[in-house]
Amino acid sequence: MSRLRASAALVTVAIMVAGPARAVLAPGQPDLAYGAYQRGYYRTAFDEAMKRVQADPHDAPAMTLIAELFADGVGAPQNLAEAMHWYKLAAEQGDKNAEYELGAAFLIGKGEKKDVAAALSWFQKAAAQDHAGAWFNLGVMALEGNGVASDFAQAAQDFRHSAELGFPDAAYALALLYREGKGVAKDPAQAAEWMKRAAQEGFLAAEVEYGILLFNGVGVPADEAGGAKWLLRAANRNNPIAENRVARMYFAGRGLKQDRIEGAKWAILAASAGLNDSWLDGEAHKLTPDERQKVEKAIRIFLGR
Repeated sequence: MSRLRASAALVTVAIMVAGPARAVLAPGQPDLAYGAYQRGYYRTAFDEAMKRVQADPHDAPAMTLIAELFADGVGAPQNLAEAMHWYKLAAEQGDKNAEYELGAAFLIGKGEKKDVAAALSWFQKAAAQDHAGAWFNLGVMALEGNGVASDFAQAAQDFRHSAELGFPDAAYALALLYREGKGVAKDPAQAAEWMKRAAQEGFLAAEVEYGILLFNGVGVPADEAGGAKWLLRAANRNNPIAENRVARMYFAGRGLKQDRIEGAKWAILAASAGLNDSWLDGEAHKLTPDERQKVEKAIRIFLGR
C-alpha cells in the first residue's frame, strides 16, 4: 500500500437552511423568544415573538422567528404561506436571515413559485450583510450556470467569502476548485489548507479528504500518523471510504500500529456499506479462527451489541 486513493469528490449543490437570528436587544434584556426556541419550547417562543412584534412593528428578528415556526410547524400549525408572509415582513426591515430564507424558497420552489432570478436577488442582499449561507449558495448558482456556462471564477470568489465567514461547506468546495484548478490556479497547498479548515469545522467529507492528503503528502508535508487520525475520526462517523482506508492502514502498519483485528473490523464495516476491496479480502482470509472470533467481538462492541 504505497498511497491512499483520494475519493472522487465533486462540488455538490446544497441548500443550507439557516435558523432564526438572535434579536438585538438592550443590554441586560433577555431574549425570551429565542431562548425558548433554542430549548424546544416552541409555543412559548411563538407567543413571545408575537408580543415583541405587537410592541415593535419593526422587530425583524422576531418576525423571522415567527416565520421559522410557521415553516417548521412547531409552536404553530405548519403554514408555508404564513411563513413567507413573515419572512417578507422581516426582509423588508433588512433582516439577512429572512432574506436568505426567501432566496432558498425561490430557488427550490418551496413556499414560493421557483424563480431563480428572485433567489439570486435575495441571496445577494443577504450576502451583502455577510450571510455565509447566502455566499455559499451564490457560489453554487454560479457553478450551475442557470442556462449559461458555469462561472468557476465567480463561484470561487463566492465560496471564499462564505468560507472566510466560517462555513465549512464552502471551504470544502473551494478546496476542490483549487485541487482541480477550476476558477483558480491549481494549487495543492491551497487545496490542502481549505480542506483542513473544512475538516476542523467537522465537515465529514473534508475529514476524509484531508486525512488522505496528509497521508500522501499532497499539498502538505507527509504525515501518515496525522492522516490516520483524521481518517479514524471519519470512520467513527460511519464513512465507508474512511473505514476502508483505516482497514488498509491497520493491516499494513502504516500510520497506525499494525493490528489485524482492527483492520478486519474496519474492512467488514466498509464492505457492509458496499465498499469492497480484494486486497483487504485477501488479508482477512489469512486470519486464524481465534482472530476471527476477536474480530466478531470487536464489531459487536463497536455497534453496541
